[in-house]
Amino acid sequence: MCSAKSKSLAFIGVLLSCLEMIFSANTAPDIPVIEQAYSKLSSSITVEWRAVPEATNYMLTAQDEDSFVETIVKNSPGTVTGLKPATLYRVTIRSINSGGKSQPSPFKKVKTVLAAPILSVHSLSCDSIAVSWKAVHMAAGFSVSLMRSDGLGRMLKENTTNTSLIFTNLDPGTLYTIKAYAWNANGMPGDDFTYNQRTSPKAPVDVKVAFCSAALRAVVSWMPTEGALSYSVTVSSGLLKLRCNTSSASCIVPSLQCSSEYSVSVTAYSDAGSSKPTDAVSLKTTPCCPSDFRAVFMSSDTVRVTWAPVRGADLYETRAAGGSGVVLCRDTATACTLSALQCSTPYNITVFSVSEARGSSASCAPQYVATAPCSPEIKNISKEGLSVISVLWQSNGEEATYVVTARGEAGLWHCTSTGNSCTLMDLPCGSAFSVSAVARSPAGQSLPSYSVPLETAPCCPNDLILTQVTQSVTNISWSVGMGAQTYVITLESPKGQAKCHTLQNYCLLGCITCGTNYTVSLRAISETGLTSSCTYQGYSSSACCPSGVKLYRLSNNGIRVFWQASDETINYNADLRGSKGNFSCTPSSGLSHCDITEIPCGDVYTVVVAPVTDKKPKLTFCPKKIYSGKIFFEWGFFWFFFFFCPCMLDD
Repeated sequence: MCSAKSKSLAFIGVLLSCLEMIFSANTAPDIPVIEQAYSKLSSSITVEWRAVPEATNYMLTAQDEDSFVETIVKNSPGTVTGLKPATLYRVTIRSINSGGKSQPSPFKKVKTVLAAPILSVHSLSCDSIAVSWKAVHMAAGFSVSLMRSDGLGRMLKENTTNTSLIFTNLDPGTLYTIKAYAWNANGMPGDDFTYNQRTSPKAPVDVKVAFCSAALRAVVSWMPTEGALSYSVTVSSGLLKLRCNTSSASCIVPSLQCSSEYSVSVTAYSDAGSSKPTDAVSLKTTPCCPSDFRAVFMSSDTVRVTWAPVRGADLYETRAAGGSGVVLCRDTATACTLSALQCSTPYNITVFSVSEARGSSASCAPQYVATAPCSPEIKNISKEGLSVISVLWQSNGEEATYVVTARGEAGLWHCTSTGNSCTLMDLPCGSAFSVSAVARSPAGQSLPSYSVPLETAPCCPNDLILTQVTQSVTNISWSVGMGAQTYVITLESPKGQAKCHTLQNYCLLGCITCGTNYTVSLRAISETGLTSSCTYQGYSSSACCPSGVKLYRLSNNGIRVFWQASDETINYNADLRGSKGNFSCTPSSGLSHCDITEIPCGDVYTVVVAPVTDKKPKLTFCPKKIYSGKIFFEWGFFWFFFFFCPCMLDD
């Protein structure tokens, strides 16, 4: 029984303990007491209190005239956020547990601090920063401080009632930390606002410009500047502006124009802004290459080059490259003559514009020209036939057409060939020529070769006349042969030869045999010894005069003439001439005498017996007889003189 009672008491104890715990858990905690409440931020109030036993959480309440804000926190201190700046709040706290909430604590009045000024910051220049902000409600003044973000240097601090200020004498391109807050009439500072701002970079220094005339571009370089993230190069000329952006300390500006003047400046950029442009550096580009470039050959080794003037050029340099070297010409004129060029040689001719201040244009395009062929050299001139001359020359291996010219008083004669010889045809006789050759190609014509004299053989006389003066002497005359100085005339037969060498155009040939056929030849000889052999129609000397001529009186008025014929086939004629008349008789063929009758008496007559010839006039060189009634014989010359007297006859 005692045991049962003991168990009942234990149960009752446990039950009472549980009831106590249940009762204790359902009872709200005590009211907390605020020890202090304050505002450090314009949007919050911080509350400190003593901990309440059995409280698990706390509820903070901030209430103004229009609204309230509640926040649950675990322990002290706690902060109510989301408040309005510079506003008076009634702050209370309640403890919380599973049993509920306690009653609010006695309130405390707390005013939130001023809002932080919202800064607008920018770098005015490389050594200044401008700070501005809007007015802050309930603010009596502002405090702004500035310091290098790397901690170097000293802090700058300004108090002001204005809404802007400027910090000067700063380091270029440097990052600064700026902090600002407002204070109220009691001097209570409000929220602060922090802003990092870099001063704009300083303008680059030591700007250098190197111009590349070949590519018409410039390389601009400078010393890097602190804080710069990038650079911009501006190249301007009038309305034209060229830009080059880079993050390095140099930049290439392409597409510049020749004969132009540019201003070059460099600006540094960072997230803070840009520097001032550097002082402009002048860039004068090289003169443009000459235009309207023309090359005209004045001769086979001389070319005249002309071009249009170029703005900014002080002088021009003409360069011909080819052959074994370079030919240069420098002049201020817009023309240049390049001489002593090698013949048959390709050249690249380039004209450069030169400026003492700007330099020389280096990207001018050359013009290709080829000089005319070299002059040929005449090696030999030979006579191939009558009025046909072959000319042989030495060429220089180039492809060309060669023209040979024979020039003289008689005119011009030409022949053409692509080889090394040609033939001059139909040259006139008795003429002097100067023979030269030139080579022609699409590049032009060479200078003439050295001239070689050429003389053609003298002309044969066109007319040649032979006149028999006596039975053994013949006179020969001829027309002048062009180019002949002397003549050799030859009559030749099986019986012998007669020859005469004379400066004249006539000659007497003796020792001619009567009744003989001769071949007639003449050699015309020039002053230099050139000879032309001329052949003419054969010549027959007259028949021989008869011998033994005798006269016999037939009656008072008639005579008979006898002779001894040199050739029975020859017919003769007897002529009797006197002051009272002329008489003649011709015997029948084969007879050697004839009679002349009815001759007037009282006159002196000359009697000539001569061979009959078909040529006129009759031969006059046979011996004469004179008849006057008495007969006289002159055997040496066969002269007969007779006087015919009427009514009287000599036996």
